[in-house]
Amino acid sequence: MGHTVSIITPAYRAEAFIASAVRSVIAQSHPDWLLFVVSDDGQDYEALLKAQGLADPRLRFLFSGETGGGASRARNLALDVIDTDYIAILDADDRFKPAKLERAVAALAEHPIVTCALDVMDERFTLLRHVGDGPDLVLSPAEHKFTSLSMDSMIVWDQRHSDARYDTELSNMTDLEFLMQLYRTVDRSFHLGEPLHDYIKRSQSMSNGPGVTEGMIRSKQTLLARLKDGHYPMAESDGPEGIAAFLAVSLEAEASYPAALAATPGLLFEDHLEPMLAMARP
Repeated sequence: MGHTVSIITPAYRAEAFIASAVRSVIAQSHPDWLLFVVSDDGQDYEALLKAQGLADPRLRFLFSGETGGGASRARNLALDVIDTDYIAILDADDRFKPAKLERAVAALAEHPIVTCALDVMDERFTLLRHVGDGPDLVLSPAEHKFTSLSMDSMIVWDQRHSDARYDTELSNMTDLEFLMQLYRTVDRSFHLGEPLHDYIKRSQSMSNGPGVTEGMIRSKQTLLARLKDGHYPMAESDGPEGIAAFLAVSLEAEASYPAALAATPGLLFEDHLEPMLAMARP
């Protein structure tokens, strides 16, 4: 018997690119899925997708009731109605590789949290770099961010073993904060080293738009302070210390990145951060 994976896709001003995300789900080699599109801007995405030939009985459509209420609130709305065991996240401007769900479901048979490597792309889908690529690995919370150094929305998890809700107060780093909650009851995650997720760097996205650097720094500082205060007890005792070590290095990288970018125009933050993490890896 197959396992249904519920996929959550918040949509805010996503008219120009959501069809690409939905097509990537329809193309999955694992066909047992439900895609919950949560409109956070009042747009009728069901009608918009139908107009582009994307009508499928596995598509579900929800409305947040707000305009720009935020991805965290939209994701939580879907989490409150989903009753399948397995859940995945797909941002409206990203894409799944065709084997993503198949590989994740196979791994979920033994590991309640599955992450994967990703391809970082520009808005024209030109590959910029990989993140987290290499062999498949069983990772402790302390090890995870030293392997998957950027972006944490690529997770698929079994909510029977770990449940959480997204922090609506944080402006950034909500995916890592959510993962830290999941680690409260799960001591290891499984990382698929094959890039199975396309992360698209958009100039006006939550991760790359104006003022994002300041928000990233504030959120990283908040998470670091919470970790030091014991806010995230984890099933693996070294987890909080390891994630705190990552955040400390990441904050150092934020401080030195402007000068590095000036010296090397076009330098990705991931390229700047990676060698710093390699030197600090536990």
